[in-house]
Amino acid sequence: MTPAIFGLSGARLTDNERDFFRDSVPAGYILFGRNCIDRDQLRALTGELRDLHGRDDLFICIDQEGGRVARMKPPEWTRFPAGELFDGLYQVAPASAMQAARLNAQALGLELAEVGITVDCHPPLDIRWPGGHDVIGDRALGAEPMQVAALGRAILQGLGEAGVAGCIKHMPGHGRSNTDTHKSMPKIGASAAELEVDMQPFRALNHAPVGMTGHLLFTAWDDENPATLSPAVIQNQIRGHIGFDGLLLTDDIDMQALSGTIPERSARAIAAGCDLVLNCWAKMDDMVGIAKAVPAAGGKTLERLQKALTGTGPQADQPDSAELLATRDALLSAAGFAG
Repeated sequence: MTPAIFGLSGARLTDNERDFFRDSVPAGYILFGRNCIDRDQLRALTGELRDLHGRDDLFICIDQEGGRVARMKPPEWTRFPAGELFDGLYQVAPASAMQAARLNAQALGLELAEVGITVDCHPPLDIRWPGGHDVIGDRALGAEPMQVAALGRAILQGLGEAGVAGCIKHMPGHGRSNTDTHKSMPKIGASAAELEVDMQPFRALNHAPVGMTGHLLFTAWDDENPATLSPAVIQNQIRGHIGFDGLLLTDDIDMQALSGTIPERSARAIAAGCDLVLNCWAKMDDMVGIAKAVPAAGGKTLERLQKALTGTGPQADQPDSAELLATRDALLSAAGFAG
């Protein structure tokens, strides 16, 4: 198995994609707006991927947080709010905020499970620091670590109840970034003591089934390599200090925060300790290069992958999404918020 999550070019597999995926056996796939036209089409696409590999428990993920990070869009799918809404509710009614976040995530998860998606790259556990780049911004669940952890836990629970595995991101913390990692690499000069705050939500939820790294350079730990490519950060901080032993993905390996060719970056990420490389853009040359550059997934990665997928898929006796969202909205309304 190739330790990679690959993107797809369109609404159906091309012949070249089908042949390449059959031969390379990637660990899974990631979907974007270009892949999500309507329910029937998306169910057919995810079904085709399952048939290709003969696996019902296939890792098929998406970035569906709500707000501006939503690949499945109205009017075909529900518009869900960004994390900032639950942050605001938590300030006046913490218990209601956690319940609203759980119900929201369960309703969101039901839409994903219905079309064959098993993993949501959600929730972000990045703390919202003053002056931080808006690449996180309103996606954040708050500025206080234990609040972020509490809301993140509720989101993981709601997704899990719907049969979808959540993915905590971006370890060891993206909130201090002063640039967008899609365009350049942030250099974080905070001390190791200061960075303890950023890691608290991840430590609290280190049991999450899936996690994602961030492409940030933390000079306190490694002044040469960003977290995704740093054995010191992955082994000492993410695996060690945070205590995360779940399936560890890179953030999109194509981002301009990283240097070198896509296959070179991928090989470095796997060597540093990431389980899987996330490659989003469905460029065949890059995908072929990654498959050649990285070793086959080892036993520990396969164990983590299987564990992450345990319990995913459509669940019996689920409530109606409309009921979940009505209860969410009632909690918000009681505190003076609109969904």
